[in-house]
Amino acid sequence: MIKLLKGLKSYLGIIVVIFILVFLQSLSDVYLPNLMSDIVDKGVVNKDTNYIINTGFKMILVTFLGGVVTVSASYFSSKVAMGFGRDLRNKVFERVENFSLHEFNQIGTASLITRTTNDITQIQQVVMIMLRMMLYAPMVAIGATIMAVRKDAKLSLIILVAMPILIISIGLILKRAVPLFKSMQKKVDNLNRVLRENLIGVRVIRVFNKVDLERKRFKNASLDLCEVATKANQTITLLMPLMMLIVNISIISVVWFGGIRIDNGEMQVGDLMAFIQYLSQIMFALMMLSMMFVMIPRASASATRINEILDIEKTLSDKENAIKDTDKKGFVEFKNVSFSYEKDTEKVLNNISFVSKPGEVTAIIGGTGSGKSTLVKLIPRFFDATEGEVLVDGVNVKDLEQHALRSKIGYVPQKAILFSGTIFENLKYGKENATEEEVKKAIEIAQAKEFVDNMQDKENSFIAQGGTNVSGGQKQRLSIARAIVKKPEIYIFDDSFSALDFKTDAALRASLLKETKDSTVILVAQRVSTVMDATRIIVLDDGCVAGIGTHDELLKTCDIYNEIVSSQLSKEEM
Repeated sequence: MIKLLKGLKSYLGIIVVIFILVFLQSLSDVYLPNLMSDIVDKGVVNKDTNYIINTGFKMILVTFLGGVVTVSASYFSSKVAMGFGRDLRNKVFERVENFSLHEFNQIGTASLITRTTNDITQIQQVVMIMLRMMLYAPMVAIGATIMAVRKDAKLSLIILVAMPILIISIGLILKRAVPLFKSMQKKVDNLNRVLRENLIGVRVIRVFNKVDLERKRFKNASLDLCEVATKANQTITLLMPLMMLIVNISIISVVWFGGIRIDNGEMQVGDLMAFIQYLSQIMFALMMLSMMFVMIPRASASATRINEILDIEKTLSDKENAIKDTDKKGFVEFKNVSFSYEKDTEKVLNNISFVSKPGEVTAIIGGTGSGKSTLVKLIPRFFDATEGEVLVDGVNVKDLEQHALRSKIGYVPQKAILFSGTIFENLKYGKENATEEEVKKAIEIAQAKEFVDNMQDKENSFIAQGGTNVSGGQKQRLSIARAIVKKPEIYIFDDSFSALDFKTDAALRASLLKETKDSTVILVAQRVSTVMDATRIIVLDDGCVAGIGTHDELLKTCDIYNEIVSSQLSKEEM
């Protein structure tokens, strides 16, 4: 928590102003009972109406000024807390944006969302309360204690007895509540994960008639959170009645013993009234501190989770003198590359070597789980090779600046991703200054012109989040068009034609061949018809290269390729 609070340094000037305002507020609150005591002892007892009126106006003035500083302190506290939360959220988001896929898998998407929203909100709330209460409550407690002792030192012994009892009671309740609040955050993570899976997989859930099962899963996750939250809140609920009991017993004691002292002429009525108010102020100051201590552990748990994100050692980062530009353009080379997702686990790729140059199409084919998608993800450096080197333009990708490396690449992922916005905005994603003509040409090359023209606003038609208002094939074609607009040196198509019919697939590849004649194309596919015209075909089997060559060469030399081809094509087509 302290580590994160260092981010408040940029708000130091406003925090000083808040502390001054809070100091003035506490002075006004402590001063008011003294004025009321004077009204009773000097005004009412002596029947001095002018003194009552004058002192009454003083009380109104002090109350008004106290109100002004209270509102001002609240305003500035909110401003600092919200600004701090915004800065922290931006910091976390920027950090997450630089994560490799390994870090994403390590924490989990649901947990990242919870930490960026719920956890930071918890910290925001505590920062605001701390700015208001951390100085105010102790000052009021100390100031009220001093004033109470000044009014009657012997009667103040009641405060000295009540305060330790109150503090011990608060400590016992917090000891039980804090672990429950920490557990709540994990339960929120789990609920978020179940909800996210339901929303993303709603079609699959319905088609397999698993709606009732998913409702049960969500209900269980919700009940799990509800049970922990109920226990935590029930524990904290004990705090208020317990404190009120101690306060009221203390007040009764003050009235009892104060009455005796008044009867003996050792104390005045106004002083007793002021003493009761000071006692109430002390007790409520401790109550406010206790509520702050309730929230701090929750925020502390949230801060720990935020620090976990900020402290994760990035597996992918730019070197100090990372190369920003290269002499060659569009060359890709794998030198004895091996890869595994975790240390000491089985290799997903093993000793892969090949070269791909501008004007060439390198196709990668193989069975499910053979490592095709993993191989192409090493080129834009989504992962780093465990062994060997991945070279782009003759430079190891680890030595290239990530921004410079990825600016060379047009990547179309296996699962087509579109963002909420217009088609035009989506296609300009890789090239912000793209013209309308460039976008239209890319749509035409990607064989998307027909369905785009049939949409109400054509290129300005709205795409829903995740592209849910277009079909799978349409999403793939728009994703391909987005890569074409960028005009990169290297095109990577990761099984990006799977949702297309054979006719569209053939037409798209024919038009792509003209557009990408000066670029390097690396193509992952399941269909033989998609790869058979490639400059070279790499056949992967269980992470190893089973064969490299043209379609005709592999038919003669590679048994695995023959099996794939014979399962898809007739002898005449072969």
